[in-house]
Amino acid sequence: MIKVDNTNIYKAFGFSIMSEIPLPQLPQLGLEVDSNIDIVITKKDLTKKWIELVEKDNVFVIQENLMMYKFWDIAIFAVQDGKRISVSPLKEYDEDTAGIIILGTCMGAVLMQRKVLPLHGSAIAINGKAYAIVGDSGAGKSTLALAFIERGFRLLTDDVIAVSLKDDIPYVTPSYPQQKLWRDSLNSFGIKTDDYKSLLGRENKFCVPVSSNFITDPLPLAGVVELVKTDSEDISIRTIENLKRFYTFYYHTYRNFFIQRSGLMDWHFQTSAKILKQIDMYQLQRPNSGFSASQLVSKILTTINKGEE
Repeated sequence: MIKVDNTNIYKAFGFSIMSEIPLPQLPQLGLEVDSNIDIVITKKDLTKKWIELVEKDNVFVIQENLMMYKFWDIAIFAVQDGKRISVSPLKEYDEDTAGIIILGTCMGAVLMQRKVLPLHGSAIAINGKAYAIVGDSGAGKSTLALAFIERGFRLLTDDVIAVSLKDDIPYVTPSYPQQKLWRDSLNSFGIKTDDYKSLLGRENKFCVPVSSNFITDPLPLAGVVELVKTDSEDISIRTIENLKRFYTFYYHTYRNFFIQRSGLMDWHFQTSAKILKQIDMYQLQRPNSGFSASQLVSKILTTINKGEE
């Protein structure tokens, strides 16, 4: 734990976070000035260290307990020991963009350095358990999560899913109450984008608060659903079995190229093995068009409920 004298303290992924950079997406904690802090975020000149460590035209430097990332000409970020995030503003620095990188790539590095396994996707609470929705970019993970929310289910996390083991039982720790959604997805649910901020200069993707539909307590991870686009006209779901479970889990680990470079291959394999013993894993194939997210929700719920009968 890091001790910091500061009252501007947030909470995300189960951590208390003191940040010099505003993170309005996060709930604030009313802690005392001398409270213990898990993660400290500060501004710091990293240009000299970056030049010393970077190779060729790489945008990442990854070592054991250190990740550095240069994001365009906006900022250089450094994550060290799972406890400190440093941000070095560059000539096109933008605080909103910095906040998004902190809560995405930087938090993914923090989790790995703390030996918490991050998956890339959304997690929904169903029947008192967490179900992770993973998939490639554009597969519709967040849209499917929104469809669950519209049906009365609650969100645990969007984008980065923190999975940790407690007595060999995998748990998902909630992140913060926000989704990132495309304009078309919002429009399909009759949600106007006027009051939402666009994401990283993308005029058609927005940060959408989900405070009233957010769950704050960790839940046991019961299953992972891989969402895949196909040329088929039908929606189908099948169980992922045997070694394909390991491959799927590795493939959908958030920023999986961090793993080897950080010296975490053995940890990731051992942790994955323990998690996979406890959960179901499915692949949900959906058409490129001609379907509704609500149909996907129904397919998943039918499959889950049959498994629990």
